[in-house]
Amino acid sequence: MGDAMHKIVTSADRKTSDKSNDSITSSGQAAVLKADATLHRRLLWKRDIVLVPIMGVLYTLLFLDRTNIANARALGIGSPTGLEASLNMPSNGYNIALVIFYIPFVLAEIPANLVLNRNKMRPGLFLGGQMALLGMLGMCQGLTRSYGGLLAVPDGYVRSLAPCRSYVYDLHVLHEKEAALRFAWFFNFALAGPLFSGLLAYAIQNLEGTGGYAGWRWIFIIEGLMTAVISVPVIIFCPNFPHQAQSWFLKPAEREHVLAQLEASRGVETKGSASDQVSIWKVLVDWRIHLFTLCFFCCDITAASVSAFSPTILTELGWTNTVAQLMTMPVWASGIISSFLVTWLASGLNCRTPFVLGAILFQLVGWIIMRVYVPKAGVRYLALFLMSIGTCRFSWVGYLRIFGGRKYLAVGMAWMIGFGNCANFVSSNVFIKAEAPRYVTGFTTGLVFTLVGFMLVSSVCMLLVTKNKKRELLRSRMTAAERDSHDEVYFKFVL
Repeated sequence: MGDAMHKIVTSADRKTSDKSNDSITSSGQAAVLKADATLHRRLLWKRDIVLVPIMGVLYTLLFLDRTNIANARALGIGSPTGLEASLNMPSNGYNIALVIFYIPFVLAEIPANLVLNRNKMRPGLFLGGQMALLGMLGMCQGLTRSYGGLLAVPDGYVRSLAPCRSYVYDLHVLHEKEAALRFAWFFNFALAGPLFSGLLAYAIQNLEGTGGYAGWRWIFIIEGLMTAVISVPVIIFCPNFPHQAQSWFLKPAEREHVLAQLEASRGVETKGSASDQVSIWKVLVDWRIHLFTLCFFCCDITAASVSAFSPTILTELGWTNTVAQLMTMPVWASGIISSFLVTWLASGLNCRTPFVLGAILFQLVGWIIMRVYVPKAGVRYLALFLMSIGTCRFSWVGYLRIFGGRKYLAVGMAWMIGFGNCANFVSSNVFIKAEAPRYVTGFTTGLVFTLVGFMLVSSVCMLLVTKNKKRELLRSRMTAAERDSHDEVYFKFVL
């Protein structure tokens, strides 16, 4: 959420712009600038056809696998061959399964990004290998014969590659306006996961009894197999970091151009530079990370709840188990559309905080409708749309320009996404089966946390305005050399 309220502008960006304006007086230099613009457009096109699809599809599979247990549960509610009945799950068994799933998911975030940051293994091998493992573990969940077996499959840690993907992609992004819509594409692939998960679950329900397996098992088996198969082209075609990019992806001149732009955007990141000397401990005690994590945590309650319980809620609204799977699709589609629209407007206006607060307000209205329990099912179905539209902040989750340098990017992103996702622990335990269909505890908790999130985002915005003023005052008293060193680590927030 914090990344939705900022954009860092370094002094290098300003100096580059100034130099460009002065250089246009020379026709020779203007020709060079035109050649650079052509090269830049070519690189942008390469990223669009390689990085966006690869990283996006992986993100889709991540969230598709994340929601398969919700669809598996809804598919067999009340049936002796359903997930809960066939595994003899206790009344709170589904909630416990979600909690067990998210523990390794949270703990592995930072170590995974630090391993990737050391660049000892190709990103394609690292990410594709985890996806292959995720697929195999998913199939094992579909084949398990006991509740204990479902809990024992530790596939949650594999999903730690979520920040890894956005980290890899971020190191290839150059400019803010270019990045905004492309991050919208990237993170909306996440919303596409639960969207297609509902469609797949609907199609798979016809496999009930095929091969002697219940329909809910085929959800895990088929989606797991699909994930494992797609990991192969990822291992082969996922680009390396810019300085080691494969020749088929970046030619030498293109590589130099990307590295120069990244340096202009973030400052020097070579060994011994100011940003390189920042310790991990300093990153972990940075107040910005923890405030933004709290914002993300409070507002992620909505996404976590809709993801894990919307199929169940839709079933309880009166739709059959199979139709409920399809009814989740328009809900997530509305989130995708709103994300693109909001990201485009926020990028064009260079103003993000009002859009973030507006998204939270949509969530609040949805929670209020659910909490007061409006009798008409159609109105409560509308509430799910409002809550999904409010998740448009996801298009900004990986857009972490508040952090200077790769170390800040790797650790800061993992911390925010990892511990922000602890919201899943809350959402997994507040929807108590005995309270169905009103779920008083769940809807009240979601409403309260979202309201706190609104207040936190507003407070963080005011803090950043004050921080900007202090930094600008301090910077105005520095010499040119001191400013250059200062701007390698410290940035201006654009709200």
